[in-house]
Amino acid sequence: MALRQIAFYGKGGIGKSTTSQNTLAALAELGKKILIVGCDPKADSTRLILHAKAQNSVLSLAAEAGSIEDLELEDVLKVGYKGIKCVESGGPEPGVGCAGRGVITSINFLEENGAYDGMEYISYDVLGDVVCGGFAMPIRENKAQEIYIVMSGEMMALYAANNISRGILKYASTGGVRLGGLICNSRMTDKELELSEAMARKLNTKLIHFVPRDNIVQHAELRRMTVIEYDPECQQAEEYRQLARKIDANGGKGTIPTPITMDELEEMLMEFGLLKPEDESIVGQAKRKSVA
Repeated sequence: MALRQIAFYGKGGIGKSTTSQNTLAALAELGKKILIVGCDPKADSTRLILHAKAQNSVLSLAAEAGSIEDLELEDVLKVGYKGIKCVESGGPEPGVGCAGRGVITSINFLEENGAYDGMEYISYDVLGDVVCGGFAMPIRENKAQEIYIVMSGEMMALYAANNISRGILKYASTGGVRLGGLICNSRMTDKELELSEAMARKLNTKLIHFVPRDNIVQHAELRRMTVIEYDPECQQAEEYRQLARKIDANGGKGTIPTPITMDELEEMLMEFGLLKPEDESIVGQAKRKSVA
């Protein structure tokens, strides 16, 4: 089976890591061989799979050992739920150096040491909506072929989804990267499903799945577990299974996104009655501050 390299992007705090880990746990239930490469300096992209606070990262272990060349694959790779392999790239201390360096260093180390061998899915969990510098590495270096954007019906989540689409578009012509689709992690905002579907159409993609809000997600997280493992019979676990099956059925296909302007984004919100012409929008304020 061909290797599929996917990446989850999304606005910070949108529930991206939770969504990705639950989806990957559901894919593992289907018997898929999976490697997660955490690309967030917080090193929290694998904690629900490993039942741990945070996994030791490649950068921190390399610093202890002396250099990346002094590490072995088993030093950085841990195995969690259903055999899912986990690695965290890590990053430097806040305010010191480029955090993206950890992403580049980790991917190169993993490839050179055979971590990708025999895998069916490599999943990159990337910091917030940062699509520049080192954090764009999975896209820029043609590693991740399918990008899934976790979003909601909130203004800034839509803004982030559009911004990430710009990053994908930039590299789509020179590489094989494509937008696999949007995943709405519901915040129970007004007209959220309709707005998510409309945003998907604007970006030339599809809404892969609408994940309803359920407090069982928080209960599972407190125990450092995915919902899939914590309560496999509950409806929320089934939602993640549906999402996993849809991604698996996507078969590596995707589209070249068509990001919209901020004016078009505001017009869409007006169409849904969520923004009135006289309103001072968040994006409008942000635009003026950036110009000032």
